[in-house]
Amino acid sequence: MRLLALLLCLFLPLSGHAQTADQPTGTITVEDNASADAAIANRIRDILSELDGYDDISVTVSSGIVTLRGTILDAAAATRLNDLVGRVQGVVAIENDVVETTDVVERLNPAFDRFKARATQLIALSPLALVALGVFVLVIAFGFWLARRKQPWDRLSPNAFIADIYRQVIRLIFVIGGLVVALDILGATALLSGILGAAGIAGLAIGFAVRDTVENFIASVMLSIRQPFRPNDTVEIDGDTGKVIRLTSRATILLSFDGNHIRIPNATVFKSRIVNFSRNAERRFTFSLSVSGETDLAQAQHLAQQVLTDLPFVLSVPEASVWIESVDDSSVTLSMAGWINQNETNIVLARSEAIRLTQAAFDAAGMAAPFPTYRLQTFAEAPAAPQPPTAAPEPVPTPQPAPVQDVDATADKELEQIVDQERAELSRHDLLTENASEE
Repeated sequence: MRLLALLLCLFLPLSGHAQTADQPTGTITVEDNASADAAIANRIRDILSELDGYDDISVTVSSGIVTLRGTILDAAAATRLNDLVGRVQGVVAIENDVVETTDVVERLNPAFDRFKARATQLIALSPLALVALGVFVLVIAFGFWLARRKQPWDRLSPNAFIADIYRQVIRLIFVIGGLVVALDILGATALLSGILGAAGIAGLAIGFAVRDTVENFIASVMLSIRQPFRPNDTVEIDGDTGKVIRLTSRATILLSFDGNHIRIPNATVFKSRIVNFSRNAERRFTFSLSVSGETDLAQAQHLAQQVLTDLPFVLSVPEASVWIESVDDSSVTLSMAGWINQNETNIVLARSEAIRLTQAAFDAAGMAAPFPTYRLQTFAEAPAAPQPPTAAPEPVPTPQPAPVQDVDATADKELEQIVDQERAELSRHDLLTENASEE
């Protein structure tokens, strides 16, 4: 207890006095006038009596030196007291012995008075606040009604996604406008800069926190404006191949040829290499086959090109082509290419049929690459008895290939039906449109 009392005695004087204020400056007269001291004291008392918070201050003046004693609510008021007394003419020095009061009631009274004054002001401003609130609600209601209309937003935007962005911007503009009008009615427009500043800082922090989401949103806007693909297009994006189902505000949905859904974020789609196989109706398929090393290669090329040209699903323009790809140990590899109309022909089945018929033509002409043969040499202790000569094997007739199989795009049509069905179920979430500009 003694230690606590000692600490209180040390800290209370330090916090209670305001001795750091500047003293009055100027020339000090050589005359000591008691009437002047009394006039100074009376003048200071009159001034303090008109100000709040200085009721307990006593003032004495001797030879122009003003001594102030009493209690005050806070140290800031004591500092202001020094500035005020120093401005009185004739004051030579100030002895400020004023301390902060520790009376609980005296310290709570100003706070209660401020609360009471603010409550009274709030009650007086209640009708005006209700008017401001009503105007705010009316402005917002009009903005939301305008944003819900289809026109002119659907006419101004290339798709529903951009139209929704326009509507969100209109709502935000009317909310800010209603807030400005309401604050202007209350005479508190100075608060608007603080509100907007806090909103800007919060928006910046949120922007850094959801940077990937913002990037994805911007990519969605760009893809919806300049659409690099259409529904049912066969595309390859970032190594994934499938038919386009829809473009949403977050991702591009593909249907793979295995029937699986592939969801790719739009930010990845926008930055990736996109291969659109459906943009042109003509599409080329390629394959390679081997022929015997003793074959006349020019004749083999002519035969393969003739087979490809005779296929009904292979286009005459562009023309099919055959070239020598590589020379191996016992065979030569030829590469063949043909063009089809992928809207009418399935490219996988067309390639399969071309390989079958070309290989059959090589077999029939005796140009097929021989099967690999291996020679095994063994060392025996005694020579083996001579074997009687065997008759030469009879030649095996080469089977005739089956007629050209049907290679229409039935499989692709079935996938397109699945895509159309899923698009019809969630059409409102699709950003792809038929009249949008293409890249």
